[in-house]
Amino acid sequence: MTEILDIAAVARATGLTSRALRFYEARGLIAPLRTASGRRLFGPAELARLHELLALKRAGLSLAQIKTLFDGRPIDLGALLRAQVAAIDAQAQELAQARSHLETALSRIDRGEPLDAATLCSLIRSGESMTMQEEWKAVSGRYISAQAEADFAETMPRMPADFDQAAYSAQWADLTTRIEAALPLDPASAAAGALYDEWQALLAPFTAIATPAMMEGVTRMYDHVDEWKDERQPPFASAVWDFIRSVGAARQM
Repeated sequence: MTEILDIAAVARATGLTSRALRFYEARGLIAPLRTASGRRLFGPAELARLHELLALKRAGLSLAQIKTLFDGRPIDLGALLRAQVAAIDAQAQELAQARSHLETALSRIDRGEPLDAATLCSLIRSGESMTMQEEWKAVSGRYISAQAEADFAETMPRMPADFDQAAYSAQWADLTTRIEAALPLDPASAAAGALYDEWQALLAPFTAIATPAMMEGVTRMYDHVDEWKDERQPPFASAVWDFIRSVGAARQM
């Protein structure tokens, strides 16, 4: 007898939440059967499609990329796979560094030596970096195209070797806080223009290497910030982004 599972049973079997399954359905990635009352049911074909989706996600593909494959639309698989290999290589390097820190810590413990705070802090930073990358990938994959992801993998290593991410993030935090405190502002005002110029100056390291696909994807992601802000804390309020967009539009008039 063909097994038909409801959404609760599928959630238990896969470890997914019902909310995640409904999200995949809304994105057009799965299409469960529906009863007359609207109850979702999964037969063999629907379960097979779900397992394909999960396998591709485990391989590192974004939901946008998976949707493209499922829809049979043209996609540069070579570029996509090269981007995934590059991303895995970067993660492997971080894992290797974290392993090295762990081995150093264990070696000191085995010798009865005190474990220094610097080693522990290094371990924490490595772990936080990996977690943040995965969280952002889950969000960005909905808005950034396969071409943009391939471009990111190719161009980001071109950032200066002495680039200080912590200091850069602090500069962004300071600027966005000042913008939010200054709102509302007339987009055509001198004060608004000055803040906009600061924004563009801070963007310079990114815009210097960004391709059109990268710029389009990032812009699309922040244009839809209200769709994902409950999943991942945005680096700035949506009002700040709306302000920057309005100043840019005012300058083009």
